[in-house]
Amino acid sequence: MKAQRLLAIVLKELRQLRRDRLTFAMIVGIPVMQLVLFGYAINLDVRHLQAVVVDEADTARSRELVAQLEATQVIDVAARAASPGEVETLLRRGEVDVGLVLPDDLETRLERGDRPAVQLIVDGADPAVQAAARQLVRFPVPDAAGWTARVEPIETVNFYNPERRAPINTVPGLIGVILTMTLVLFTAIALVRERENGNLEMLIATPVTPWELTLGKVLPFVGIGLVQVTVVLGLGRGLFDVPVRGSLLDLYLASLLFILASLSLGIFLSTLARSQFQAMQMAIFTFLPQILLSGFMFPFAGMPLAARWFAELLPLTHFLRLVRGIMLRDAALLELWPALAALAVFTAILLVMAVGRMHKRLD
Repeated sequence: MKAQRLLAIVLKELRQLRRDRLTFAMIVGIPVMQLVLFGYAINLDVRHLQAVVVDEADTARSRELVAQLEATQVIDVAARAASPGEVETLLRRGEVDVGLVLPDDLETRLERGDRPAVQLIVDGADPAVQAAARQLVRFPVPDAAGWTARVEPIETVNFYNPERRAPINTVPGLIGVILTMTLVLFTAIALVRERENGNLEMLIATPVTPWELTLGKVLPFVGIGLVQVTVVLGLGRGLFDVPVRGSLLDLYLASLLFILASLSLGIFLSTLARSQFQAMQMAIFTFLPQILLSGFMFPFAGMPLAARWFAELLPLTHFLRLVRGIMLRDAALLELWPALAALAVFTAILLVMAVGRMHKRLD
């Protein structure tokens, strides 16, 4: 082995990396992204859960108690309700995370200390909410003598996952993660493969329009995505007894829209890449923020405001709200219309951008 020849190969490889801007960007970009996400955006200390309050006592002490609980910054009072039934409706729609019910005999319960004074209704479909609820249960509620120690002052009622089984929280989210990882990657290399095989030039000579070419690339993978949804649902039910409390039709319609969103992203990436390897790099680059910021692995409520705003631009964030709402909370699809509308807008914008770039290539 000659050091001169070895050095020549090393220098050649470095020059090649310098010319490949995408690879160089990922060498620097992935560590920077991980550092920023884990150091700044990822926060396991959950704060600012959206809460609805039912204050049946409506006394100075009940209002003081709500203010003290809000001062912990674990919850933010986002709504008031007249009855516990309204709390369940808001939880099912995903508009709030927890509900606080203060009974009309609050004063008596605080003085006697023999029964819980406050009922905390928790959305058990989100494990982060369950973890935050445990912080509130340990909150000392003042009684007539100062601080009660006879019984737990706050009683927790865990909706949708009373047994706190991890698969019930994990399996619905895995549907979105699996679809993201497979469909974006498959479609990202679709157009590039046509170019590398010389088929794109043949398509240019035909009357095929950009819309026909784009949809022709997308539609076969729609069926693949629906098969994957079916496989995950079947295995989740058979192996982990994960329920589907809502409508199967609503679940498949939500999945279909998310599949189209993922395919649109993949097609758009394929119009940017010059090789299949670059397309794969771009697809992997989009996985990190979606998996880390969507609420699948880490609590969405614990992220800083800027990270949550960015997460609203990611399709997986909205699909998790849809799939958890339908599967676990028995929510109707139209009750979750904000997430549905966000996915539709994302899909439309990405498709138009992809077709526009496709049109330039065919011209």
